Amino acid sequence: MSFIIEFFKKLFGIGKKTPAPHVDPKPVPLVDNPSEPALITVSRVLLIIYNPIMDSATGEKLSDQSGWQDPDDLVVGFSADILQTSHGMARYEIAERIEVDQFPAKVDGFRYTPSLYLDALHGVTPPHQPEDVDYHAILNDFNIAERIRNNEIDEVWVFAFPHAGFYESIMVGKDAFWCNAPPLEQTNHIARQFIMMGFSYERGVGEMLESFGHRLESLMAKTFAKTRGEANLWERYTRYDKKNPGQAEVGNVHFAPNSERDYDWGNMRLVPSKCDDWLDFPHLRGTTKQVNANEWGNGNIRLHHQWWQERIPHVAGRLNGIHNNWWQYIMNPNNVER
Repeated sequence: MSFIIEFFKKLFGIGKKTPAPHVDPKPVPLVDNPSEPALITVSRVLLIIYNPIMDSATGEKLSDQSGWQDPDDLVVGFSADILQTSHGMARYEIAERIEVDQFPAKVDGFRYTPSLYLDALHGVTPPHQPEDVDYHAILNDFNIAERIRNNEIDEVWVFAFPHAGFYESIMVGKDAFWCNAPPLEQTNHIARQFIMMGFSYERGVGEMLESFGHRLESLMAKTFAKTRGEANLWERYTRYDKKNPGQAEVGNVHFAPNSERDYDWGNMRLVPSKCDDWLDFPHLRGTTKQVNANEWGNGNIRLHHQWWQERIPHVAGRLNGIHNNWWQYIMNPNNVER
């Protein structure tokens, strides 16, 4: 009888232990920690300067012939501003400087010659279309993907000129996301994300901070993308009076607390703002004062952007899973949770 019972148990699977289904463990939420250190981020830069010789007889370069800025002076000024406004939390080191006696290739393979470029610059002929630069050619020309993989560099700065076709910033690599430009396609084979900054030596350090500021905005918006309500500190940081009447805080790159339009950094209209409350982060007490352009340089682009960046949180601790040192995200997109 027992033999028959065992036979039917086996036939119908009675008593057989079914293995438990595999369940991926839930991600462990980051625990808030008021004493977690604020880490200094050092970013090693590959500096590429497109500065073609315009007169072969004299060796005169484009930056000299045009009377524009010295790219090396811009690098020094910008790096110093980032060090200052981040309160020492963000530091740039030039890993290698490469100066190129050539115009960068466009996506269709076109390259300006000195005479063709001057014609476009002075309006004799329209700029070449498509105007976009070939980022993939630059990646290949300077072996950038391998250098990123080998941990030799962390980001790339490219200096060029009007009509060169660069974005102010663009993110490259696997799972890259919007960084004031769409992520560069066909770069998923690069495991570590990095940013390529496009600067112009026709302009000054203030415009470099403008480009960097939009990068900052993109990275912080992504960092706080899953945070709602008043816990979204980035949304609070960027409030300005026109959008949030009576509730201005620091504003954004284009809008100071009292701005009424883009780039309105010289406005003398007084508005209430919590801008200085951020200097004591994370202790946001709601302290308000009346402010106008006297606070941020009376319309000077560089002074406004310095003022705006100096209030970015840069201290120890973690709140709602996000570091109280936001520069850890601004400098390194790989730290941003996706």
